[in-house]
Amino acid sequence: MRKAAKWLEENIEEFLLVIALAAMTIIMGIQVFSRYVLGMSLSWSEELTRYIFIWAGFLSVSYCTKRCISIKIEQFVAAFPRRGKAMFKVVNHTVELILFTYLLPYAWVYFYTAVKSGQTSPALGLPMYVVQAAPLVGFALTAFRVLQRWISEFRVVIRKEKETKCQQ
Repeated sequence: MRKAAKWLEENIEEFLLVIALAAMTIIMGIQVFSRYVLGMSLSWSEELTRYIFIWAGFLSVSYCTKRCISIKIEQFVAAFPRRGKAMFKVVNHTVELILFTYLLPYAWVYFYTAVKSGQTSPALGLPMYVVQAAPLVGFALTAFRVLQRWISEFRVVIRKEKETKCQQ
């Protein structure tokens, strides 16, 4: 059980993003085949692909946070010494954590409004709260990943660790 939990903690974003990319590729491939070879179009394929893309977009924010992928910030921080980098990143992650914590209640209201409305998508009949849960899940997961990065960088600032994964 611990091994599975550790794997999920380390790989959940990559796993979900790979599934999303594969699903979008397969669905659109089937759509192209149906349209140009069979001469009939699938009414649901583009809608489903759009919804998967929305989910992938929100999950990718968490993935980039976890992997320390932010080109502009990383290039600026590279000029600082090790502890200076960590200190700058603690400040940066504090701002990010405040932002995503601030966005969470709004994402919840957005999601809950969709649940209450009972609206469904036109082609699939999919409840729209499934799509509108993406910001809530994405922001919560990103806040969690930012908190992980914050703790890791703070440990470098107070000299409990020599460097973080992002500094290696």
